[in-house]
Amino acid sequence: MDQIDKHRRKWLTLGGAAMGVALLPNRAFATLSTPRPRVLVINNLHTGETLKTEFFDGKKYNRDELARLNHLFRDYRAEQVKNIDPQLFDHIYRLQIMLGTNKPVQLISGYRTLGTNNKLRERGSGVAKHSYHTLGQAMDFHIQGVDLANIRKAALKMRMGGVGYYPRSDFVHIDTGPVRSWA
Repeated sequence: MDQIDKHRRKWLTLGGAAMGVALLPNRAFATLSTPRPRVLVINNLHTGETLKTEFFDGKKYNRDELARLNHLFRDYRAEQVKNIDPQLFDHIYRLQIMLGTNKPVQLISGYRTLGTNNKLRERGSGVAKHSYHTLGQAMDFHIQGVDLANIRKAALKMRMGGVGYYPRSDFVHIDTGPVRSWA
């Protein structure tokens, strides 16, 4: 009987440990809970600018670096800068962790003024009237050397906001709005 109790305790312990591991967040979220710097390298494909930035130092956001990111994400057509939701930078950082890459992010579109957004809507489909781009909460991008479908899958798995998939235009859209997706 004593032998059975030892085996049962052992199996219960192993089962509890396995359950605990299964309940842990995936490595992207675990990475954010660990106090460490967050670094991004982003190329703005329209302006030719490249920025390498440590936007979070492990304890807090770096205001100067956020200002540099805001400038990079500006509406280059109207030359207007808006404060971008820092969670958007966290999202792209998480995506890179999930995808196992630190390749540069190729920014296609960040902030857009209402005027720019309306002009783009007139030219073609696929531009929302009430776009999160106009709120500083969205970006269209791809990551150098990473399959677009894999970026989309990782973004969907994160369930952190909107995810749009535009394979013909070679970009994925992410935003910090409600969880939803479209293709």
